[in-house]
Amino acid sequence: MHTILITGMNKKKILIPIPSYGFDPTEVAIPWKLISDRGFEVVFVTPDGKKASADIIMLKGEKLGIWRSILRAREDALNAYLELGKVRSFCDPLKYIDVQEKNFDALLLPGGHDKGVKEYLESKLLQHLVVDFFVAGKPVGAICHGVVLAARSINSDTGKSVISNYKTTSLLRSQELLAYNLTRLWLKDYYLTYPEVTVEEEVRSVLSSSGNFRKGPTPLLRDSNDHLSRGFFVRDRNYLSARWPGDAYSFSFEFIKMIQ
Repeated sequence: MHTILITGMNKKKILIPIPSYGFDPTEVAIPWKLISDRGFEVVFVTPDGKKASADIIMLKGEKLGIWRSILRAREDALNAYLELGKVRSFCDPLKYIDVQEKNFDALLLPGGHDKGVKEYLESKLLQHLVVDFFVAGKPVGAICHGVVLAARSINSDTGKSVISNYKTTSLLRSQELLAYNLTRLWLKDYYLTYPEVTVEEEVRSVLSSSGNFRKGPTPLLRDSNDHLSRGFFVRDRNYLSARWPGDAYSFSFEFIKMIQ
């Protein structure tokens, strides 16, 4: 696959909001690497403008027990995250309050299930920002819990979620409950960001039609640069969604097509 370098005035800026702690390393580092390798400028934004940290359990696999090799971030994601940790835009991010849609060409919403992501999912500043990107018709990509942020972004003109009339996917209820049940004896509700409702249930609740939600094929294996067919995404106009870290490569390449 050829790398497309973009320089000068044509260099587009992609905004990636993340929480201070708890984002999924795969869903941030893999899209960042694939997007930035093609010459786009990636700008990170955090609640306080300070360097953020990924979910340590996903990074190190501690406390995952016999499921460590299956549930933790894969080696390619770990390497990308280490590389990301040296990048200026990640080490010196902007603040949520200081970013505006007009200064960026696209928005990417990663996920993460640790309770630390709540400040990101519940941020009114980010929800208003998401609405602005949808109103402007600019590309918006959301993966896993990032779809929750999109679902919670209410357009004041319609009183509905910005994805109400879009086809979408998200982390599946079956995926969320499987990870929870495999680890609940020692990790309690670590895999349930909101124990009272799953990601899929919340996302479905804002859609104008039940048919707008797409589950895709059974998610068994993670995709990669060489196995894109393992991944799944849903693209509808300017909006792209995916389910879990296992869709990160196919999701990222499709997002790149949208912003080129």
